[in-house]
Order: sequence, then structure tokens, then C-alpha cells
Amino acid sequence: MVKRRRSYETGHRPKFLAVVDDSPECAKAVRFAARRCARLGASIVLLGVVTPPPDETWLGVGDMVQADAEAEAQELIDAAAAAVRSLAGLEPEKVVRTGVKADEMVKLIDADEDISLLVLAAGTGRDGPGPLVAALAGKGAGSFPIPVAIVPGHLADEEIDALA
Repeated sequence: MVKRRRSYETGHRPKFLAVVDDSPECAKAVRFAARRCARLGASIVLLGVVTPPPDETWLGVGDMVQADAEAEAQELIDAAAAAVRSLAGLEPEKVVRTGVKADEMVKLIDADEDISLLVLAAGTGRDGPGPLVAALAGKGAGSFPIPVAIVPGHLADEEIDALA
């Protein structure tokens, strides 16, 4: 059962979720989300997901790998947050989670009933649009709990601003 969204009820405010990673298209999604949030009076949530180290990691090495990955995710989110502040004058909510990116994204959406839109950007390379975009545009699209905005990765900043 899909959890009811409350983003437009009294006492609530809509939030747009952007997933932050090191992909080239990530900045496009963050830009669109920031500009759109500023225009609509919504908030923005930036999510970074760290892949857990393998279980067979030896003698604390896994802890060091995990800490490094979390620090890298935090750096990416901090850079995206600086872009949001610059582009839209908004202070984003920053979330770092450990797990599978798609699973953690859905868990966050389920936990926060004010998240009303997921913003992703499609890659333009030979590998296709990216794993999240491909997964959401496929079989799971009909049962996803909120709308998804997919920003074409080839758009220039000025084009994104005009559309947002």
C-alpha cells in the first residue's frame, strides 16, 4: 500500500528529492529541483547513498572503507547544497544513508510524507540513461509512490532554468 502524501495539506510543505552522486548528470537534476523549488515555494532534500563494504572485509578495514565512502558522499552533498543555495537561496535538507541506492530512496520517500516529487537526470552516454532512470521508467513506474521528473542530460543550464 502506498503511503499517503501530505505535502499540500495544512502544516505541510512539498519537498523535492534529488539523489546526489558523482555522475555528470547529477548537477542537472539538482539544478532543476532547486529552481523549481524556488519557483513553487517547496523544499529540497538531497540524498546520498553509500554502498556498504563487503561482509568479508578484514580487521576493521571495512570500517575505514565505510568511513571514507560516507565522507565522500557528504562532500558531494555539501557541494550540491552549495549549488542549491547559490541557485535558489534555499537551505536543503541533507541525508546520507547506507545501502542500495534504489532501496534507500524508496525508504526515505516512505518515511517522509512531504516528499512529493523525485527529480533525476538521464545520462547521455552509451550506457543509457542511468540505472535509476532505467528502473523507474520500466516495470516499476506504475507502482512508484510519487511522480518522477527526468531531466534530459543534454539540456544546457539556461534550458533547465527556463523549464523549471
